[in-house]
Amino acid sequence: MRTIFWDDDSHELRMIDQRRLPASLEIIALHSQLEVAEAIRNMTVRGAPAIGAAAAFGLALAADRSQAQSRAEFISDLELAAIVLKASRPTAVNLTWAVDRVLRIIHAATGPVNDLRALVLAEAGRIADEDVASNKRMGELGSTLINDGDTILHHCNTGALAVVDWGTALGVIRTAHEQGKRVHVLVDETRPRLQGSRLTAWELGQYGIPYEIISDNMAGFFLRTGQVQKVLFGADRIAANGDIANKIGTYMLALAANDNGVPVYSVAPTSTIDLSLEVGNLIPIEERDPEEVLGIQIHGERVAPAGAKARNPAFDVTPNRLISAIVTESGIVYPPFEMNLRKLAGTA
Repeated sequence: MRTIFWDDDSHELRMIDQRRLPASLEIIALHSQLEVAEAIRNMTVRGAPAIGAAAAFGLALAADRSQAQSRAEFISDLELAAIVLKASRPTAVNLTWAVDRVLRIIHAATGPVNDLRALVLAEAGRIADEDVASNKRMGELGSTLINDGDTILHHCNTGALAVVDWGTALGVIRTAHEQGKRVHVLVDETRPRLQGSRLTAWELGQYGIPYEIISDNMAGFFLRTGQVQKVLFGADRIAANGDIANKIGTYMLALAANDNGVPVYSVAPTSTIDLSLEVGNLIPIEERDPEEVLGIQIHGERVAPAGAKARNPAFDVTPNRLISAIVTESGIVYPPFEMNLRKLAGTA
């Protein structure tokens, strides 16, 4: 089952509601770009590639529901929908990339409105299909970095749930496992929304890959004591110099790994690379509702005292000096990233 898919009969976008996992696997139907934007905002769907595909299908919904009779009116409807979708989450560049890709197709196209509608849906479908192929290719390439018997420390969720299907960093682990390599995964909880313990652990259980959940602040212990051979995570945006914006906590994990000589690999499609931003400090960082931090409970009681305040940045930026390599569908990129990422993109 894909995380996101289009229903031709009902003209609806269907997706797994990731807020319900692991307690239940529920599929919901979305009917408009507004519903897609809200699903992205409230993390019904999450993970940079999955968000990008969802946004593309959000434009397909807007195209399907548009009452425009002329090409100009139709394009105007799509551009308004694009504004709504792009505003839903600022950090993941795949969202803007996917929306802009669909808009470019429509701006270049001619013909009746019904043909344009079909073009939008077809392009959204291509983005989804390409994502699956890209993830499987990253899995094959990245698995060459994994040795038989490795224990891998993994942050956040980068499996099939974070993409259309298969996964990025977790897709590498899954591929290595299917190749017969014996791998063990230490799963960071990934606070405050616990994507690791809720989603990554659930996925690993489905694949039959052995794992143990650790709290985020245990990572340094396992790295220092030599119990981890690799650190893997994804990326929500990669600057031109190789600085990586990823789920909050990634920076501290990379620091600890670097201090103990453990290689750190980021796995992400080329659509995540943003060559327009020279350094990671230019990447916009989403700050989410403090209630995600303050609402944590133990034994049914809130941990934080009444009246407490909190900060809740959803991402941090890991400097390129802490990254051993970046795995993409087009190849594994090694330092110096400033030169090699541009070579990969054909702009050097």
